[in-house]
Amino acid sequence: MTDRHCHPSFQQPDLPPATAPIPSYPHSVEPELGHRSQLHPLFQELTDGLSELTFANLFLFRHRHSYRFSTLQDGRLAVLGKDSGGPFFILPFGLPDHEHLARLFAEQRMMKCITTAQSTALAELGYRVTADRDNFDYLYRRQDLASLTGRNYHKKRNLVKAFVSTHNYSARPLREEYRADALSVLDQWREGSGYQGDYEAAREALMTMEALQLCGGIYYVESQPVAYVLGEELAGGTTFAIHFEKAVPGYKGLYQFINQSFASILPEDYSCINREQDLGEPGLRQAKLSYLPAGFVEKYMAVASITS
Repeated sequence: MTDRHCHPSFQQPDLPPATAPIPSYPHSVEPELGHRSQLHPLFQELTDGLSELTFANLFLFRHRHSYRFSTLQDGRLAVLGKDSGGPFFILPFGLPDHEHLARLFAEQRMMKCITTAQSTALAELGYRVTADRDNFDYLYRRQDLASLTGRNYHKKRNLVKAFVSTHNYSARPLREEYRADALSVLDQWREGSGYQGDYEAAREALMTMEALQLCGGIYYVESQPVAYVLGEELAGGTTFAIHFEKAVPGYKGLYQFINQSFASILPEDYSCINREQDLGEPGLRQAKLSYLPAGFVEKYMAVASITS
């Protein structure tokens, strides 16, 4: 598998215009593929590297979080959402003036996906800001994951060696002609895991990967597809985010193998790999920490102060 399919110099795909333009707040519209040509270039300019703040991520998880797009008076995008905690909003491109910010807090209650810089500004304005540790993104040096050198990676290397020595494997760029194989992996992953997880978003990602400019790799044992990885660049092109990593059950060392293999074929343009958050799940947190992250992309939440 070569790295050309994951090179950062993609060309913009030709997409039809959005059927519903983004209206002015408080009106809103559900994200659709046609909004990509307008918004993707803006998201590409963001350098904080929050895994949620890409057009693809917002589009693919629009149903899970009830995402909607709205335009503020100053022209900035507001992302409105709703989950088990109630309504919330995200401001990917900066804070509006105090009056409009106060209106958003009054009507949407909570702000999420707040960057470190935004958290400082919000605290100075009197909003109650807290760290959202369960949603911190895990950052790894690409070279660390590719080489797995050092005593601390001893167990990972052994698992990779066990897989490589046991199976006749091959790897290919995840292109359209291999979509059916990736969908087979995804279905077997859901059946083996016994829960839905991000299945719907992962399936749609495979169906729209060309339009969204997602790239990745697919892995085979003999002629059978057994795993795939799919993601995109962020943080100004310095980082590659792994949005989806799926494998069929029954292959010892498979996840460790694809983790190392994919890191090794990524272009050197990407100094870091963002493997997203652990969502507060103890097992997932332990697994992500075991790969010795170089750091985190910190995120915060904010609500209006009780005394404000």
